[in-house]
Amino acid sequence: MWTNLVSNNYQVKLLSTIENKETLDIMSKNRIYIFDTTLRDGEQVPGCQLNTKEKVTIARALEQLGVDVIEAGFPVSSPGDFKSVQEICKAVKEPIVCALTRAKVVDIDCAAQALHFGKRKRIHTGIGASDIHIEHKLKSTREKVLEQGVAAVKYARKFVDDVEFYAEDAGRADQEYLAKMVEAVISAGATVVNLPDTTGYNLPDMFGAKIKYLMNTVPNIDKAIISIHCHNDLGLATANSMAGLINGARQVEVTINGIGERAGNTSLEEVVMIAKSHPHLNFETNIDTTKLYPMSELVSEMMGMPVQPNKAIVGSNAFAHSSGIHQDGIIKHRENYEIIDPADVGVPKSTIILTARSGRAALRHRLEILGYKFDSDEMEVVYMRFLDMADMKKQIENDDLHELASYREAVAS
Repeated sequence: MWTNLVSNNYQVKLLSTIENKETLDIMSKNRIYIFDTTLRDGEQVPGCQLNTKEKVTIARALEQLGVDVIEAGFPVSSPGDFKSVQEICKAVKEPIVCALTRAKVVDIDCAAQALHFGKRKRIHTGIGASDIHIEHKLKSTREKVLEQGVAAVKYARKFVDDVEFYAEDAGRADQEYLAKMVEAVISAGATVVNLPDTTGYNLPDMFGAKIKYLMNTVPNIDKAIISIHCHNDLGLATANSMAGLINGARQVEVTINGIGERAGNTSLEEVVMIAKSHPHLNFETNIDTTKLYPMSELVSEMMGMPVQPNKAIVGSNAFAHSSGIHQDGIIKHRENYEIIDPADVGVPKSTIILTARSGRAALRHRLEILGYKFDSDEMEVVYMRFLDMADMKKQIENDDLHELASYREAVAS
């Protein structure tokens, strides 16, 4: 496996811009950099736009979470985006603040101005790499697009030392041409090269093979960090991102709750917890996982975008159990049905949801928490009445349990 992707020269440059406490993490050969684009790609969800004050609030929370890079916006797109990038630069100290541009001088000039106050700043510029984009979007040729991409990197390097190049629609690009583009932009000064699955088209083995091909083919690929930016059009964003990381990428571009254009982006919390749950991968991130759930709630509330209940890691049902068999197993030993301790992601505890599918063990457990104890015969009567009530009410709450217990106690007296 390709793991040592960052050259010594690049590590020295990067280390010169960060605090000493990060040094060991940065030098680790399997350090995964978390590039959060909630405030750029995530904010492109219709109806979820944020004002500058709200963006700054989220940026500060992302800093506390431990993300390495915050993509703060697309400055040339609007005065509001320009101002937001400026204010985020002033508000955060630890993460790199990144501004998106097209491979155009006017975009890069605007981004450089917006990033002026940044302590650690990056210009993220790029152009389409697939023949579909080159022909139908850019109305150009491979040769001209390559020249434009290289020129953009060289121009951006006049303003910042850290330039990320995105090869848009890399997931559908010709491999040989993509390899040529990656080599050229690294030679031009790109410190990070982003290979997006822009349309979410790839299968994990396809995307992993593409990253592996580039790692084995591009002669100067050790001079830059390889990044991946996967969309979720086929529900494979996280799987494709993991395939990319396993095959050599060391930066992953993500959003909180997986929000983003169309079906969304790779979910930050999913990638981070996959890495934590599979220590054999030897992946390290700087994320404080106990802040994942509060971060999810903050973004959901501020963007007015509810999190689906069955969302992995942060959904309301992620640690909720309603099946009697599962409830019995959880009560006996949490790891019977949970591979993640809820406390690790900031969720106080698992939840036992009482429904008609719940068994006697779950009912007894909840009643005992409320202070009620019954012998086996009494419990059988309570359980039968519980099932009748659950069929009518669907979900049983504590008030219902008090009613059940008081009914049984009245019969007993």
